[in-house]
Amino acid sequence: MDKKRIVVALGRNAFGILFPDQKKAVAKAACAIADLVEEKYQIAITFSNGPQVGMLHTAMTEFARLSPEYTVAPMSVCGALSQGYIGYDLQNAIRTELLNRGIFKPVSTIITQVRVDPFDEAFSEPTKVIGRYMSEDEARAETAKGNYVIKEEQGYRRIVAAPKPIDIYEIDAIRTLLDANQLVIAGGGGGIPVLQQGTRLKGASAVIEKDLTAARMADMVDADALLFLTGTEKVALHYGQPGEALLDRLTASEARTYMEQNQFEAGSMLPKIEASVEFVSSKPGRKAVIANLSKAKDAMAGKTGTLITVE
Repeated sequence: MDKKRIVVALGRNAFGILFPDQKKAVAKAACAIADLVEEKYQIAITFSNGPQVGMLHTAMTEFARLSPEYTVAPMSVCGALSQGYIGYDLQNAIRTELLNRGIFKPVSTIITQVRVDPFDEAFSEPTKVIGRYMSEDEARAETAKGNYVIKEEQGYRRIVAAPKPIDIYEIDAIRTLLDANQLVIAGGGGGIPVLQQGTRLKGASAVIEKDLTAARMADMVDADALLFLTGTEKVALHYGQPGEALLDRLTASEARTYMEQNQFEAGSMLPKIEASVEFVSSKPGRKAVIANLSKAKDAMAGKTGTLITVE
């Protein structure tokens, strides 16, 4: 068969916040990826890092508070750190699983920078809550620095923008690895959001929705399919309600209608649907699949999950 190229987006259930939990979780994710390797797919992987980047930001901020001679690590640095340590665990778990099956295939993690528009309206309407709880004085200091904060029951927290991805700076390296039939992990957490300033890339105080970056990457490497591996079996209408209905198939136009009806939860299923519609609409013959992590192989074979096509 011709080599089929796919981008696999791993959801939160593929990872853990505590390090021992993460080791167990990535081992399960590695099995799903190895199943796809055995089916001769060329694979690029991206992953969620929401809890992890928040943990790192909290830790680095607390460290700077306890040791004033050190500065607080910016969001872009925390994003890079999360890409590195999650990629480290994931690539080693995949390598082990492949070798246990008698397969030798290099696995690499690329620290990935993603260009965003400085005039993206998301910067004036931040939505992503991150980091530790702060006192009122600390929140006032953050506001004085130009950062946004939000008040919750337990205190104040930072809230950052979620701009849309425009370009992936390391895309040539990602394509090269795929062309060499290697397995590449890139765009973790949506990538590090950066602003282009001449020849310099400046980290933005933001996070990018990883599902949208997955779709952008899939388009830029000319993938045949975009696979979202989650904790759910299929996309559902009226999710969690008495009239819940699981969907086997979904067209782009149907998905747009359901999005207008607010059928999909923001920050959960909605970005996956948005990304799927964007990807399948960008070139004829493309498909997106949303399925359970444990059933990746069956999902790509059309036996489970929700298949999304342009029509």
